[in-house]
Amino acid sequence: MTHVRWAREGEGRFVSVAGEVVVLRSTASSPPGSRLEGMLEGHPPARVRVKVHSSKRQAEGDFVIEGRLLDATREVRARLERLIERLP
Repeated sequence: MTHVRWAREGEGRFVSVAGEVVVLRSTASSPPGSRLEGMLEGHPPARVRVKVHSSKRQAEGDFVIEGRLLDATREVRARLERLIERLP
């Protein structure tokens, strides 16, 4: 299940949100200190920016990215929390 499509390439799925701290799985890596920007899927689409703290490759070939939300509104955070609640 995809939650966000990155502006450069790839897509991601949020795993956890605690305030501004997020963990997500992504098809694209991003080095620590970089900023990922993408569009949150759904209606209405919303811009999401994450400052990356760490990016670790997994055996499955994707990456676990830990970071901090940048400029996220309350509405965007609430949407992310609802998306995570629906995960199996």
